[in-house]
Amino acid sequence: MKVASLLPSATEIAVALGLGDDLVGRSHECDFPPAVQRLPVCTATKLEKGLRSIEIDRRVQEIVRQGLSVYEVHAELLRSLKPDVILTQTQCAICAVTPADLEESLRAWTGAQPELVSLAPDTLDDVWGDIRRVGAATGRETQAEQVVADLQARLARLRQAADQLPKRPRVVAIEWFDPLMGAGNWIPELVEIAGGEPLLAAAGQHSPMLDWSALVDADPDLLVLMPCGYQIPQSVADIEAVSGEPRWRQLRAVAEGNVFIADGHHFFNRPGPRLVESTQILFKIFRATFDGGDAGDGWIRWRSTP
Repeated sequence: MKVASLLPSATEIAVALGLGDDLVGRSHECDFPPAVQRLPVCTATKLEKGLRSIEIDRRVQEIVRQGLSVYEVHAELLRSLKPDVILTQTQCAICAVTPADLEESLRAWTGAQPELVSLAPDTLDDVWGDIRRVGAATGRETQAEQVVADLQARLARLRQAADQLPKRPRVVAIEWFDPLMGAGNWIPELVEIAGGEPLLAAAGQHSPMLDWSALVDADPDLLVLMPCGYQIPQSVADIEAVSGEPRWRQLRAVAEGNVFIADGHHFFNRPGPRLVESTQILFKIFRATFDGGDAGDGWIRWRSTP
């Protein structure tokens, strides 16, 4: 079995199913576990490095208006690897390679075409279903059931721990700075399991555009900033996109020092096994609002300057 994964979360799913040695190719963003970085890179992005959130949004819109994809597939390399299965996604054309990006490569394929497994999760149940789908396509059905059971058990233990928090904080999770977007899909479920009350986004629905007046009216107890594709240093470098808004300082979370930045790139934006670690991060953040913690693995507290 040869597997090419063009999606970071799918790569993590494959490894969790024991397929690490069967992976023959990856996307340019697949970087966990570290051992996968030895694999040939089969995709590239058309976005320049170092862009701010508003610049990324404008560049993406420009590419889309031209009827182009945000990504390139190295078709000849992919065909030379002769994968039996290709893992991709249809959840978001801006986040990773989609089946449409693979059309030209598949048209030029010689011999038996690989099976295309396209993931499209909106909820935690969808993520469990995707793990099972990858398992079914690779002959790892038993392993998939065990992985799902283990992940669900870990989340159940987290829910029990979260029940011991002094209260459930009202939480707004931010998925993009400029334009302002809330974090939808599976994120409200993670917030609820970790002991919070999610605001301005609904489980199973795509991440909504947010109006600043709505955010001020919601006035959450805390904010968790987790921009899609951003690691913590990138979020810190671009935080003026939100902190520079005059209404920012009207928020209770800002006034009380309960603004947190999480590593969206490696955790929350990847609908795979590490959503459990993402939930652990949220639990630690919520607990930090009571015990004063300032940082942990995958998160920091951000304090505004006077």
